[in-house]
Amino acid sequence: MTHPKFDRSAASSARLGAQYDGDGTNFALFTENATGVELCLFDADSTETRADLPEMEGGVWFGYLPDIRPGQRYGYRVHGPYDPEGGHRFNPNKLLIDPYARQLDGSVIWNDALYGYDVSTGDDTTFDDRDSAAFVPKGFVTDPAYDWDETRALDTSWRETVIYEAHARGLTMLHPEVPQDLRGTVAGLAAQPVLDHLKRLGVTAIELLPIHAFLQDSYLVEKGLTNYWGYNTLNFFAPERRYLKSGEWGELKDTIRRFHEAGIEVILDVVYNHTAEGSELGPTLSFRGIDNASYYLHGADLRHCYDTTGCGNTVNVAHPMVLRMVLDSLRHWVEEMHVDGFRFDLASTLGREATGFEREGSFFAAIRQDPVLSRVKLIAEPWDIGDGGYRVGGFPWPFREWNDKFRDDTRGFWKREGGLKGRLAERLSGSPVQFDHSNRPATSSINFVAAHDGFTLWDCVSYNDKHNEANEEGNRDGHDHNLSDNMGIEGPTDDAGVTASRLRRARAMLATLYLSRGVPMLLAGDELGNSQDGNNNAYCQDNEIGWTQWDTGREALSDTVAALAEIRRRHPLIDATRFDAEAAVTWRGPDASALDDTDWTDDAVPLVMDVGADDARMLIVFNGGDDATLTLPEGAWTIAFQSEPDAAATLDGLTLTVGWQSVVVLEPA
Repeated sequence: MTHPKFDRSAASSARLGAQYDGDGTNFALFTENATGVELCLFDADSTETRADLPEMEGGVWFGYLPDIRPGQRYGYRVHGPYDPEGGHRFNPNKLLIDPYARQLDGSVIWNDALYGYDVSTGDDTTFDDRDSAAFVPKGFVTDPAYDWDETRALDTSWRETVIYEAHARGLTMLHPEVPQDLRGTVAGLAAQPVLDHLKRLGVTAIELLPIHAFLQDSYLVEKGLTNYWGYNTLNFFAPERRYLKSGEWGELKDTIRRFHEAGIEVILDVVYNHTAEGSELGPTLSFRGIDNASYYLHGADLRHCYDTTGCGNTVNVAHPMVLRMVLDSLRHWVEEMHVDGFRFDLASTLGREATGFEREGSFFAAIRQDPVLSRVKLIAEPWDIGDGGYRVGGFPWPFREWNDKFRDDTRGFWKREGGLKGRLAERLSGSPVQFDHSNRPATSSINFVAAHDGFTLWDCVSYNDKHNEANEEGNRDGHDHNLSDNMGIEGPTDDAGVTASRLRRARAMLATLYLSRGVPMLLAGDELGNSQDGNNNAYCQDNEIGWTQWDTGREALSDTVAALAEIRRRHPLIDATRFDAEAAVTWRGPDASALDDTDWTDDAVPLVMDVGADDARMLIVFNGGDDATLTLPEGAWTIAFQSEPDAAATLDGLTLTVGWQSVVVLEPA
């Protein structure tokens, strides 16, 4: 490649990244503490040509190159002080990934040259002069043009939303009806059998575990494992290449369009709280070498990263240009890729200011006022591992939040822990203690009984203890608060009675999820009885442990989910958004009168939820105990749903007999 010549008259600092305009490409990179930036262009044979970006203003280094077209591979080398004690780790021997790269070519190849210091010494104040270019993925100049066929955002209301949390690769790896060459790819996600299945379940939004480009951690590679979940982001704009059958980002656009045509929104699980570079002892791949002092949080000791995530570093969203990068990334996924919302991993970290967590802080304020981002679905994982990091109920509108209290109280109630009727009533009502404030709606609560992190629903009724030996961490990883019950036998069994009991409880928990106020989120495979062999931390299991099993012998659970989805659609009282009298609830005892103090503490008495009025009225019976007989309120009633179809509830006038560990829905006759 001949030495490139910049056109200064066409250069712009306004848009960061590599922006192709049809004639050439504008390159722009933010680094306020650097002394110079080299743009590195790579030929097909990986020959590198370097050129200094000629312009700089406001810490943005930029230059325009005519005739640089989509497909050009590139990276950066950034010059500046190597002063770890002062927070600076510039090292131009390290090729750096553009934070704004829309597509990456290649993957990280682990080598000591990736480190800015001499890693063999363990001393991060040393300086390493080896070239890392051969071991780092290159950015890819992309063409943003795409024919969306005038498709519009679905904008499904929160009260109608049903979320399905899935892994972009694992959902289809074992799907018998997805073509073999599409399994494990985003193209396979939108295969017609998958879409048909989701529509039958009443799913309105698929929430994908991280699809941003992420790192395969060296300690996992050494053990022959992988970073399966992807919570270790390498780049916030580029999709993970191994999920793309074609290798091109247009494949993801095709998939999103197919979901939209099916009436299903796409929500991305995003990780802006930390990056894949880890602590100060980690590699120099991008942000650390571009401007360590700006992109990462540090304490009074500038040499060390300040870590509230447990992943070695914390992204400094308090810095205006780092915050801009996050917002630019989010807008890119909305405006260019047409996604419908985001679930923010460890979102408490994003709200950390100098004085701690601040619900009115700069990150939340920036999103709430943004004309693009404020209109999409925003979901917070409302905790991190830092002091004061558990913040369920503490996020501002329009954010919704994962509600782990719903998970724990639902599991505990059906496990017969005892004394949980009052707490279950709170969860069924939308968790008002947590969310009925600051004009927040009942849909602020994202309800779930299982998620990717923890036991699947089937494992929750099949194992008393975690079994994470396959992770090769001595079964020390993963939490021990599973609120699970193996029904008498640990793990798989041929005992028909135990299996029937497990199915019974699984159906009851699914019914609780779908019949509660708030937004239900179903973990992919729970409607199939999917198991992870008791592994409650399958983050590194890119195999049959972590993949969704479609042939379990328990596929009939999906019939229950489909029936519940229809009940939920038919009864808007279930998903009422306001906590006031919009959908008044009376909690009734076995004689149809309002529950008294004794009934609330008597676990043998089913919990009866009487909601609505006249023809819109419904009764929902949650019987966590043994078989029971109830008297219903005056009126003519009919059974609309029961979680245990083979042990039918019976209705004789106003007398209802309901089986043990089951849920029954009644409507006016």
